Amino acid sequence: MTTHPIENLNILSEEPILTPNALKQMYPLTPSTIRTVKQGQQTIKNILHRRDSRLLVITGPCSIHDVASAREYAARLRALCDELCDKLYLVMRVYFEKPRTTTGWQGLVIDPFLDGSCVIEEGLKMSRALLSHIAELGLPAAGEALDIVTPPFIQDLFSWTAIGARTTESQSHRKMASGLTATVGFKNGTDGNIDIALHALQSVAAPHNFVSINPEGNVSVIRTSGNPNTHIILRGGKTPNFDAEHIARYEQKLRDAKIEPRIMIDCSHANSNKQPENQATVVENVIAQKRNGNQSIIGIMLESHLHAGSQPILRDPAELKYGVSITDPCIDFETTERLLRKLHRTL
Repeated sequence: MTTHPIENLNILSEEPILTPNALKQMYPLTPSTIRTVKQGQQTIKNILHRRDSRLLVITGPCSIHDVASAREYAARLRALCDELCDKLYLVMRVYFEKPRTTTGWQGLVIDPFLDGSCVIEEGLKMSRALLSHIAELGLPAAGEALDIVTPPFIQDLFSWTAIGARTTESQSHRKMASGLTATVGFKNGTDGNIDIALHALQSVAAPHNFVSINPEGNVSVIRTSGNPNTHIILRGGKTPNFDAEHIARYEQKLRDAKIEPRIMIDCSHANSNKQPENQATVVENVIAQKRNGNQSIIGIMLESHLHAGSQPILRDPAELKYGVSITDPCIDFETTERLLRKLHRTL
């Protein structure tokens, strides 16, 4: 019999990895991690549905590339939580996967050693270990769901999840988000298009059926009941979109679609014109809107690291500066503290 291959012509290899259940057995849930995640999920839902008057604050590095600096950031943020908890609910941004317009480093899960080796199983282990550590501190975590197969490995340790600007319009991500336990925020498109996020909220609230993997690693049909705990994230587009005029316009669009206006302001990205120091200006504007009685803004997001700025990935990752982002530039932790304390005082 003559063989004429007609598939997998561009596949170099297929490497099986451990199952989600095997990873969870390596880094099992403890009573304290369960308590942290459940309390985080419920508190965020209470804020979303106006049962908790605090402002939700998602803050942390643009991306996690170094576990040691992430642990230090978590410890410092945890210490700040107790001081500000009566007005602000702090959640650490712990992003392991990065979308790319063309090519580039895709995050700790995909390339944990920053060298193109893409040892994904090790990336998943490092990610779950870090999330377990953060939860043990009593600090809730926020992540971005980018790869639709990775949630069974680590999603149980997130209290809040984002769908990014490049994937909000993706029907696969909407279906996945319809089954997530955590609250999900959808960003407007990179061009500023708010309608794709609005349509995502409508889609995710409905039941869905799709193919993914189950905790045993088997390909399965996943059937969801829909996720009612969602909101929009404004991240700017061709121009910033955090001001009161934009907010009023979006509130009306949401009401016209019979969706309760629930809005988070991403203080970075296009809203800061990609200048990290401009995040303070966005926070000041949010403060003014809240003082003027705005009820639709339920939270903000900051890109913040131990030290300010960003740096390129080096041929030798050991030479990277500690606590400095390797993706978007961030504000430093001292600036973050000042901003959050001012926000706390003025609320």
